[in-house]
Amino acid sequence: MRAAIYQAPPAAMAAVASRLGRTDRQAFAREVARLAVRSLHAELCLYPKPGLVSPVDSGSHDDMDAGTFMRSMFSLRHYFRKICLAGWDDAPFAQLKQLGIAAEKAMLKATRGINTHRGAIFSLGMLCATAGRARAQATPMTPAGLRAALLIRWGEELAVHASASAAATSNGLRVAARYAVSGAREEGALGLPSVFEVGIPALLASRARGATVTEERVDTLYTLMAHISDSNVYHRAGPRGARMVREHAERFLRQGGTANVNWHADALRSHQIFVQHRLSPGGAADLLAACCLVQSLAALEDK
Repeated sequence: MRAAIYQAPPAAMAAVASRLGRTDRQAFAREVARLAVRSLHAELCLYPKPGLVSPVDSGSHDDMDAGTFMRSMFSLRHYFRKICLAGWDDAPFAQLKQLGIAAEKAMLKATRGINTHRGAIFSLGMLCATAGRARAQATPMTPAGLRAALLIRWGEELAVHASASAAATSNGLRVAARYAVSGAREEGALGLPSVFEVGIPALLASRARGATVTEERVDTLYTLMAHISDSNVYHRAGPRGARMVREHAERFLRQGGTANVNWHADALRSHQIFVQHRLSPGGAADLLAACCLVQSLAALEDK
């Protein structure tokens, strides 16, 4: 007589499936957080990049160095995991915003009050949440898929966030009020156009011509510098400084970017001039890190 085959009750099978689901989402969130921190590290280590902090020097800053950025990144690793899980769970923007506020407090504690990654907390945080939402819905994490997922789930809430009247308590808000410069709020409401319409195409164009990873990122940074109104620059140097940043970036790109054999020397000269004038395109740097994260998330589709 054949032995009866045991079959677990449906409730037990559902519990096991639920545990496996939780394990999968936790593992995915940890991986997304790792990629987010790695993207910030990639931006930090890039050199030369005019006026910005790197392991080589502190650029136009006398209040921070590469160590400050490393402490900041370490403080943000749990935030990126939590906001990815919140996105997976279809959290409203108000919940994502609270996670971002807590992350900013952790960053400032780690850096002793220095703003290293405020812009990145928003842009990379929203990308991590979007990655969680996309995975939960089995949406391909291509650049187009990620942007669509971001706008479909949080587009309306981000638009309200961008238009809401808020006290000008941050440098970015004060600059926006004074110079009518768009910032992270407007970027988010439009689905991060500087990332998806400017940065990613620049990165892919450099890759298509056989550029190295460093060259891809330098080209992308300069392209972002040429296209965005960087509130960091306006805060430190006003419209004149912003014009200088754009002119340097446009000239670099007209000369072929990193396809020009003299690109490294040209970038170093820009770096020296930016340091002299205290220019620091930190907004472009945050968006470069966001581009690196989008690139890494898209690569997960191949695994």
